[in-house]
Amino acid sequence: MPDAAARTRRVAPLFALFPFLRPYATRWALAFLALVISAGATLALPVAFKYLIDRGFASGNRAHIDRYFIALFVLSLILAAATALRFYWVSWLGERVTADMRRAVYDHVMRMSPQFFETTQTGEVLSRLTTDTTLIQTVVGTSLSLGLRNLLLTVGGVAMLIATSPVLSGYIIATLVVVVAPIIIFGRRVRRLSRASQDKVANASALAGEVLNAMPTVQSYTQESYESRRFDNAVEGAFDTALTRIRARASLTAVVIVFVFAAIVFVLWLGAQAVLAGSMTAGQLSQFILYAVFTAGAVGAVAEVWGDLQRAAGATERLLQLMAARSPVAQAQTPVPLPAHGEGIRFDNVGFSYPSRPGIAALSAFSLDVRPGEHVALVGPSGAGKTTLFQLLLRFYDPQSGSISINGVSTDQVSFAALRKAIGVVLQESVIFSGSVLDNIRYGMPDATLAQVQRAAEMAAAAGFIDALPQGYDTFLGERGVRLSGGQRQRLAIARAILKDPPILLLDEATSALDAASERLVQTALDNAALNRTTLVIAHRLATVKQADRIVVMDQGRIVAQGRHAELLHSSPLYAQLAALQFGELARQPGEPDVLGDRVDSH
Repeated sequence: MPDAAARTRRVAPLFALFPFLRPYATRWALAFLALVISAGATLALPVAFKYLIDRGFASGNRAHIDRYFIALFVLSLILAAATALRFYWVSWLGERVTADMRRAVYDHVMRMSPQFFETTQTGEVLSRLTTDTTLIQTVVGTSLSLGLRNLLLTVGGVAMLIATSPVLSGYIIATLVVVVAPIIIFGRRVRRLSRASQDKVANASALAGEVLNAMPTVQSYTQESYESRRFDNAVEGAFDTALTRIRARASLTAVVIVFVFAAIVFVLWLGAQAVLAGSMTAGQLSQFILYAVFTAGAVGAVAEVWGDLQRAAGATERLLQLMAARSPVAQAQTPVPLPAHGEGIRFDNVGFSYPSRPGIAALSAFSLDVRPGEHVALVGPSGAGKTTLFQLLLRFYDPQSGSISINGVSTDQVSFAALRKAIGVVLQESVIFSGSVLDNIRYGMPDATLAQVQRAAEMAAAAGFIDALPQGYDTFLGERGVRLSGGQRQRLAIARAILKDPPILLLDEATSALDAASERLVQTALDNAALNRTTLVIAHRLATVKQADRIVVMDQGRIVAQGRHAELLHSSPLYAQLAALQFGELARQPGEPDVLGDRVDSH
């Protein structure tokens, strides 16, 4: 049989809950006091029954009988009040601790770099935030107090059994040893199966989240049946694992009940023989029977609680793994302020590979200086590393070599908040939240006035369609902005960046989802917004960057040419070919190699 240390190790993850329990020590003390009182009142009931039988019914004295019935009623009142208080305080603590844990886990995940999400599915994180914390809530808010109460009843019941009849108690205690063995043996299996069950549920949640976020693609390819089968298989896998766990717990419960009540029947038969022999009173036997029932019930409840603790230990392990994950992009311990003025943005000999593809260089010995207020366009084939520059500048990742600085200060010396406050971003895939138009535009500047929001919307050519919405700026947009067209979502994202008014603006195909008329309006607005601020633009439509101060041509993580549009048409074969594809300018001569070729996709 495993020793006490081994048993403790199996529920050791639960000790990690202590920091969440500690702030509520006073409430725990009150709950424990109520628990002790309710357990004491329960243990006092058999004594009252003993006196009722031996001194009441045996004597025939009505006054004695009435007195002991009143005592029983008072005990029931105490038991009811203590039980209600215990239930209230413990339930409150369970809900409070679970809420604190969910907030802590969510806050931790929110500060992880994108590298974390390359290997962790959001559905799995959501499962841990909901299902796993719910298991812990059940333990903290219900099972733990029930376990402590029944443990007290077990200890108190055994003590009272010994006081009532040491001989009969010896038989009871011997059977308890037999009962404890299967609890420990099956408990280990239940914990292992509980964790496996939670992993299966998390996998199913992750799969569902991925598919539900891509429903237009799924339906356009008529893959509804295929995705339903995949989800069915995931759900059935979770069900089969859960069923195995349920069988283990059911077996544990059955074994405990059989052992306990077989022992009780045998011991009660011995007690009946003692009463017939005159060595024990009827009241003592009644008291012993009640204590035996209480003790047996308490032991069975402890077995159930032990199973819950095993499940919660598995869930806690999963949450601890999540909390133990550390972002490889660390914030400086003593961050320095980001100067408002200086030499601009500098990429110095930067080398970078994505963690998921360590053998493929997204950037190689990349160096680029962007002067303050300069409007620089980044062009090149897909996979040239353009978007990677934005992600490094925002410190979503850190380069493996080289450095990036803004106004003479390395970005890894600046706090995340200060760095990202200075940068406005409009991505190719605009992100719209499920709030109102006003909430979405205000996202980067929550305290902006309605007038400021309206000005930003006008600059982004969004005011017209916003005014036409049913509730204007208060219109609810639905999840991911499903009530808007792609171009409308893009213009809201541009308005959000304009309202933020950052000194650095990053535009990643910011007009890609617009029609020709809207593109001209938004391009003019973006040009106005870019005045007196440093702007980096990624564009495949060369018409949108022909007026840039400088065009940087990238290929396979390196700069292959720089200059203005007219210059690059003659000095850069790659740019000339890109232009030829769009404008028909300076088409590739016969026999000249195709400089676009096949590129390794490196963002």
